[in-house]
Amino acid sequence: MFSQPLCQYFLPLQNPLGFGASDFVELAVAALLLALTLAWRPWLQPHAERLAGRTAWWLAILAILPVALRLLLLPNHPVPTPDIYDEFGHLLVADTLRHWRLANPPNALPQFFETFFVLQEPTYSSIYPVGQGAMLALGWTVFGVPWAGVLMATGAFCALCYWMLRGWTTPGWALAGGLLAVMEFGPLNLWTNCYWGGALTASAGALVFGALPRLRQGDRTRDAAALGVGLAVHLLTRPYESVFLALGVALFFLPTVRRRERARALRKPLAVAALAVSPAIGITLLQNRQVTGSWTTLPYVLSQYQYGVPAALTFQASPVPHRQLTPQQELDYKMQLGFRGAHPETVGSYLARLCYRVRFYRFFFASPLYLALPAFLWALSQARYRWVLLWVTLFALGINFFPAFQFHYLGGVTCLFVLISVEGLKQLSRLQLGSYAAGALAAQLLFLFCAAQFALWYTAHIFDNTEWSLAVRRYETWQTINHDEPGRRMLVNAELAKLPDKLLVFVRYWPRHIFQDEWVYNRADIDGARVVWARDLGPEEDDKLVRLLGGRNVWLLEPDARPPRLAVYEAR
Repeated sequence: MFSQPLCQYFLPLQNPLGFGASDFVELAVAALLLALTLAWRPWLQPHAERLAGRTAWWLAILAILPVALRLLLLPNHPVPTPDIYDEFGHLLVADTLRHWRLANPPNALPQFFETFFVLQEPTYSSIYPVGQGAMLALGWTVFGVPWAGVLMATGAFCALCYWMLRGWTTPGWALAGGLLAVMEFGPLNLWTNCYWGGALTASAGALVFGALPRLRQGDRTRDAAALGVGLAVHLLTRPYESVFLALGVALFFLPTVRRRERARALRKPLAVAALAVSPAIGITLLQNRQVTGSWTTLPYVLSQYQYGVPAALTFQASPVPHRQLTPQQELDYKMQLGFRGAHPETVGSYLARLCYRVRFYRFFFASPLYLALPAFLWALSQARYRWVLLWVTLFALGINFFPAFQFHYLGGVTCLFVLISVEGLKQLSRLQLGSYAAGALAAQLLFLFCAAQFALWYTAHIFDNTEWSLAVRRYETWQTINHDEPGRRMLVNAELAKLPDKLLVFVRYWPRHIFQDEWVYNRADIDGARVVWARDLGPEEDDKLVRLLGGRNVWLLEPDARPPRLAVYEAR
């Protein structure tokens, strides 16, 4: 690398300008932007427009690029460690699928394994649908780690976002949108660095919204199949939001079916789409039957019956009696699910929640793009862009009924946010100040600012522990890779990996334990797992589980200690 005398000039007060590390980075980025802007129109733009039309090549490049960029970060940011209950829920689905089943038999002593978002009766199963878990299971089986499924979903979304945009705009702008997808939802994004999901749902939405304009132009079977597959994957990942996605599709075709000739022409592609969706419906019904014992009861709904129901989505008739919980357990679970007691939902509370959540939509836009978003309003003169705004509004209003909010709830319309950004840039590029194409220059600069922003933070993660990286990371945007890795869990996992034989770890929480900090998560086959996690219920009760899982070394974990305390289990 650089010698010490040269390095010292990158420190404040050690160079004539008094620049620090972050100052030099900003200067380099500004110089790069200036050079690219000067070179773009006379040389780079014609080549880019010609290359943008090579669809197959760009599909492959955009699928590989975010994966390759994230893998380059592994020395500083290794494979993510699951830490949130939603992640463990999806991983349990994946592990269950790897055992070639949709549900696991109930445990003999389920009280030891109670945890968030996992049913214990009538089966031991996650409450989540199979979509995200199936992607994790695929990566787990092929590459040995479930995170590989997350990377595959990320690559698929970036490529499909470009394919979707090809149906809405020109090849050049579609390529710009595909590159924006890599920058915004690629290696630095939350979805790529956790197991919650988001990219797979976004891929499903890209298939749907990419197929729709193509079906209006022609009745190709492959576009109808893409529509059906997109709806199917979305159903298997986000069943509730699929209602709004299907409603948006119906509204899109409504003006068309009014014409009798066009309605006849749509019969075949819609039949193909329906055929592609049917396996997902069958899988959903079968999972319901195997997990809950009822064809029509979703595992998530059964969990609400047993552990608490969010006030905005109340179901009255319960096919399964409530589990007997202590008052504290009942309160904890209801708080976790957003339960607000008996207070009815009002229009005021609904609107207040909607206004509060608007701030989180920044997750879907790079900050320089905010200057282009107002220009999207000019595109509303076209009916198809009014439908885009309607779809986004429909999703926003629909998910607002639910008291909790996560970014992946809007995963199905992520590609529409990219489309809005691209169309805003496109409309801006048409702005003329007299004979000067000021809008084209402004659109190019905004795109380059997005690229520079991504390059800055990506480079900061490549050189994660260097002085200049530490200097600029204080201003890091909130949606990038989290530097606060689940260190306690990683530490405990490393200690357990050193211990021989099979283990049984009782988890003992302290009196003021934060209930969201859950540690009891297990594999699909608890008996065959190397490490079994269980709640500490006292020596007499604990002895029942020790005898049931005989032959295991028994340990006690106190996660509320700092650092977490792991010791040989001794009855109190």
